[in-house]
Amino acid sequence: MGKVTGFMEIDRQVAKYQPASDRIRHFREFIIPMSDAEVTKQAARCMDCGIPYCHGPTGCPVHNQIPDWNDLVYNNKWEEAIRNLHSTNNFPEFTGRVCPAPCEEACTLNLEDAPVTIKTIEQAIADKAYELGFIAPQPATVKTGKKVAVIGSGPAGLAAAQQLARAGHEVHVYERESKAGGLLRYGIPDFKMEKNFIDRRVEQMTGEGVTFHYGANIGVDLPVETLIADHDAVVYCGGSETPRPAGIPGADLHGVYDAMPYLVQQNRRIGRENIDSVAWASEPIIAGGKHVVVVGGGDTASDCVGTAFRQGAVKVTQLDIRPQPPEKEDKLAVWPFWATKMRTSSSQAEGAIREFQVATLEFIGEDGQLIGVRCCEVDDRRQPIAGTDFIIKADLAFIAIGFSGPIKEGVLSELEGKLDVNLDRRGSTNVIANERDYKTSLDKVWAAGDVRRGQSLVVWAIREGRQAARAVDEALMGASVLPR
Repeated sequence: MGKVTGFMEIDRQVAKYQPASDRIRHFREFIIPMSDAEVTKQAARCMDCGIPYCHGPTGCPVHNQIPDWNDLVYNNKWEEAIRNLHSTNNFPEFTGRVCPAPCEEACTLNLEDAPVTIKTIEQAIADKAYELGFIAPQPATVKTGKKVAVIGSGPAGLAAAQQLARAGHEVHVYERESKAGGLLRYGIPDFKMEKNFIDRRVEQMTGEGVTFHYGANIGVDLPVETLIADHDAVVYCGGSETPRPAGIPGADLHGVYDAMPYLVQQNRRIGRENIDSVAWASEPIIAGGKHVVVVGGGDTASDCVGTAFRQGAVKVTQLDIRPQPPEKEDKLAVWPFWATKMRTSSSQAEGAIREFQVATLEFIGEDGQLIGVRCCEVDDRRQPIAGTDFIIKADLAFIAIGFSGPIKEGVLSELEGKLDVNLDRRGSTNVIANERDYKTSLDKVWAAGDVRRGQSLVVWAIREGRQAARAVDEALMGASVLPR
């Protein structure tokens, strides 16, 4: 604990944003970084609690040793801080940008609505480590002679691949797209995380012996059975990309799209990649000069909102069937767990109109083109309230209500009947593998990330990738020095 009285003397301070009027003019990150001195002061607020809920099961899924690296930052020991952070999290620059920070919800100081700015400090440690040259390839000194394939290069696949390579295995990552990152690259907008951070990690991992194979759609271009036969182990980290069906009449109108094709297309556009991909969208989707409606209240919906504003949308309305949450939660009832309360994302703060407790009844069209969205108010059981129908003008609408599992075409279709899957409580189709060894029903095949647990956070994907890597290493070698 660097400063015993820090939490009493120093106020919570968060990083500032560029004004909305400025940031909607570009797709770059818009957070104004704190100075080293400011970050150090914020780290001094950590209380080093007797029970640090921030990195326990209620806080950080990867169990970051938050009080430890707060103390190291306070004492300007940046190299030790990044070493400590890397011991639990392969990619803190990712989570420091896109994680919703359940650790801050679980912070003891959150009982007074002033938690330690853990997420900001985490990002600062990673960025400082790059600045000072502390992040470099760490190739294994001893090779095992074992060969492992990783299907998918999202956060789970990248974490698994890096851990396995450092354990001395020959690792091959097979990615359907032309670049690594999965939905980190193609789903998360650049204004939340620029893609050079992924490129730097890929460069590091290549230096550690990981081989990346791009444009390799396993189960389509290359049979899964061939991959299994040619490797000692296969880790399936395909993600959860199938949009959850909305069942809204009129969804086939021109101008109505699932959220992901829109986000992927814009990210490819920024990355100077080909956007003419049948897998995501058959035509350019641009919100400039249009009235946009986004159906859904989660992070993906918010990303659509921010992207639409940056493309020049005239008006953006976001529809959420859930009741508007309270401004402040009952701390004693929910802490240290994630609380349901009114939260406004940076994208929503850019001018979105938010409608709560509203159901989307129908997309209205004229000559096959979307012209409006018919809605109504719902009660607490999400049942329509008679006489409350209304229509919102819309030239473009995005359905962002989540994902129901991995894409069926490819791995799942080839292994149908061999790879056990199940339906979770949300109706998602997931590959069955437990959280102890991540082993599937198929010999030599493990599964981790969203393909196993369903749609979740980047930090959960990293955790699962790390744990699956240890399970694979243990199965291949009889023991493992990799952490769980």
